[in-house]
Amino acid sequence: MKVGTDGVLLGAWVDVSNCKNVLDIGMGSGLIALMLAQRTPDHVTIDGIDILQEDFQQASANFLASPWKDKLTAHHIALQDFNPGYQYDCIVTNPPFFSNSLHPPGVKRQVVRHTTSLTFDELLSSTLRLLTPAGGLNLILPLTEGEQFITAASEKGLYCNRIASFRTKASKPVERLLLELSFIEKAITLSEILLYNEAHIPSEEYRSLTAEFYINF
Repeated sequence: MKVGTDGVLLGAWVDVSNCKNVLDIGMGSGLIALMLAQRTPDHVTIDGIDILQEDFQQASANFLASPWKDKLTAHHIALQDFNPGYQYDCIVTNPPFFSNSLHPPGVKRQVVRHTTSLTFDELLSSTLRLLTPAGGLNLILPLTEGEQFITAASEKGLYCNRIASFRTKASKPVERLLLELSFIEKAITLSEILLYNEAHIPSEEYRSLTAEFYINF
């Protein structure tokens, strides 16, 4: 679960055009934080947090080995306890989301993929204190959980501004929603991303979005 399509999609999709301070919640191996470091100018600072010691250590090593080590910092801490003393204009997370499914075997996999360690309410409450007034929260969720999250967020004054639906093929149902939310209520920008065309070749929109992160594409 170190590198997957969800993380690559989110890291490539997030709008970082006006970011100065970025927070990656549940950084894992540091994939998304590294992608955002690659996409942003040198003055941008990126913090990553993770509750798991093993992931913190791996992300720290990956940050140090990267060309962007001076702008990346890893923290071993739960989001609920994280208090950096400043706010972020971009928060990004590939959160635990199988809130109603059977728990998978293994403690680590359960923590990473279930809302037992970070509920939507906790994520939203932390976003309210950590996000700047003009900042954005960006995340990827399955369709049902994404729709539920949009509703829960609006009840707390966070509004969905941008949605990209993702499916593996045009003939398949929507599997994920990429969401951008902010304190500003405005018309929602909608788009769709296909992973493959019907010949099972990466689609042009997926290539265009993610090409700079693949060695062979």
